[in-house]
Amino acid sequence: MSERELQSCNSGGQFMDRGRMNQNGVVQPLLTDLYQITMAYAYWKSGKTDDQSVFDLFFRTNPFHGEFTIFAGLEECLKFLDSFHYSDSDIDYLRQTLPEGVENEFFNYLAGLTAKDVTLYAIDEGTVAFPRVPIIKVEGPLIIVQLLETTLLTLVNYASLMATNAARYRMVAGKHVKLLEFGLRRAQGPDGGLSASKYSYTGGFDGTSNVLAGKLFNIPVKGTHAHAYITSFSGIGELKTRLLRHKITGITGDLLDHAVRHRQALALVLDVSQEESSEGELAAMVSYAIAFPDGFMALVDTYDVKSKFQSSKPSKDNSVTKNYELLTNLTQLNGHIHKEATNGHASINELQIKNETLVDGNKRSLDTNEVVLTSRLGVTGQSNIIITNQPTCNQSLPSYTSNSYLPKYVEKSFRSGLLNFCAVALALNDLGYHAVGIRIDSGDLAYLSCLARETFEKVADRFKVPWFNKLTIVASNDINEDTILSLNEQGHKIDCFGIGTHLVTCQRQPALGCVYKLVEINGQPRIKLSQDVEKVTMPGHKNAFRLYSADGHALIDLLQKVTEPPPSVGQKVLCRHPFQESKRAYVIPSHVELLYKVYWKDGQITQQLPTLEQVREKVQISLKTLRNDHKRTLNPTPYKVAVSDNLYNFIHDLWLQNAPIGELS
Repeated sequence: MSERELQSCNSGGQFMDRGRMNQNGVVQPLLTDLYQITMAYAYWKSGKTDDQSVFDLFFRTNPFHGEFTIFAGLEECLKFLDSFHYSDSDIDYLRQTLPEGVENEFFNYLAGLTAKDVTLYAIDEGTVAFPRVPIIKVEGPLIIVQLLETTLLTLVNYASLMATNAARYRMVAGKHVKLLEFGLRRAQGPDGGLSASKYSYTGGFDGTSNVLAGKLFNIPVKGTHAHAYITSFSGIGELKTRLLRHKITGITGDLLDHAVRHRQALALVLDVSQEESSEGELAAMVSYAIAFPDGFMALVDTYDVKSKFQSSKPSKDNSVTKNYELLTNLTQLNGHIHKEATNGHASINELQIKNETLVDGNKRSLDTNEVVLTSRLGVTGQSNIIITNQPTCNQSLPSYTSNSYLPKYVEKSFRSGLLNFCAVALALNDLGYHAVGIRIDSGDLAYLSCLARETFEKVADRFKVPWFNKLTIVASNDINEDTILSLNEQGHKIDCFGIGTHLVTCQRQPALGCVYKLVEINGQPRIKLSQDVEKVTMPGHKNAFRLYSADGHALIDLLQKVTEPPPSVGQKVLCRHPFQESKRAYVIPSHVELLYKVYWKDGQITQQLPTLEQVREKVQISLKTLRNDHKRTLNPTPYKVAVSDNLYNFIHDLWLQNAPIGELS
């Protein structure tokens, strides 16, 4: 068994320890397309073992309808070069898989192949990149460089797509809002989940729920709990322990007693009936707070009871006042039914009250509304009461306006979770601890976040606990880039977004589309022609420069032949569109940056590789060099990529030489 196979087995077949780098054991020479190996045999059979080649790895369009891409995955490419070697079992498998007639000497040739004769040039990982500008150039013997193609593409494509997606989320969320990646369960398999965690952090996210990614890549790991934890408790009688030591004095206190006492006071302050809160939910929160008194963050939307109240002067329409009075009393009725149901005295599936209800113990006629009271008995034996007030066609209730959170009539969502959380948080405060915050996983996130913040501010003022003002509000629930933009417009009070599916699957564009093209062989340029001009390659070994304006913003990326002198600061440079003759401009750069560095040569890495934190910082620094109109979400301005006048003429001369001449008859 080879060293690579032994290391892979010892690490569960996934990550090998190669000193400073965790090498994914799946990334190996056989992680490729079959045609790479059949081409290698054909090259070998044709006597091309000594041919020298240059390949460009680039993409043709930016993802997500944007105008920039973040380059990522370079370190993984270098790890692959460092470990490139066909093991004995690889050779045995290829002998069985390739067609009969493949000569035995070819397998001996493959067994001795390494990447020591390869030179790899690349832009820095974390740098913004643009279409047609090669992000990696690979130079070396034709066969080995050809064999690298598929693996390099798979290492760069998703990594760059993921980092770009994360960077876009970071831009729309703003620098003061935390972003957490919650996508492991929705990712395309374990490797997709790990890569998503790593490159979302690269792109600007603050942490991940993925514990293995935290271990492997030193990414902060964050998380709360699921609805299952809340629903696993049906009442306070299930609490096995209620005691918690005071953080400073060490004196043991009964956290549940403190929470119940505070809940009674909170119900008055917040104008909420205690019957609206779930006892099982309170028990679950007390239990979780005892387990994590310094890190108590609770999911507050497991149970939801809503009521409406009038926050301003009564309407001239008395029916609205009637509706409020009706619902207030039905809230009390809710508690009675809940008690009966949970005691086993009633099993209510649906109760409809038409044209009459109880007000102060008396029947009262209602001629404008039908009220439906529904009680659903769940597995916990508790009932959730949903009260629906349906106005008639000639009556309308005041609507909630998303742009203002203080309309004349405010819909108050007195959530069981919010009341219970505040009670437990105050109980923790009695024992010297500070809660962290809440997570909202459903509903109108903008409205509910504002309601929660308003509640926290009220509690902070009434109970003299200033830190309540700083409680964190986390929002999840299938959030995407457009969701955050909409929430921004609505003035949300969310401090942190937990984002999963749309982030890790890159639903808006599931692939970047990087390609790997031969541009030179044995010093001779090669060009791929197509009726689709976008697919015509730019031949030859090239350098890329980024030209900056006096204000520090990137103006244009310029491709040149490697034999050309680089552009100079303060000197006029003619920049041309590679395929449209009339598109050209003079640029006088205030700063010139050579984009490529040699990262691999003579069988070793030639640059000090940055840490993941440094790559993450590089992303934000690089993005700052772009004008805002290049980065905006709607109709961004395309960033210009040009070629020198010399390269332009070279491309078009070669095009004419290789394009067939048609014949008319």
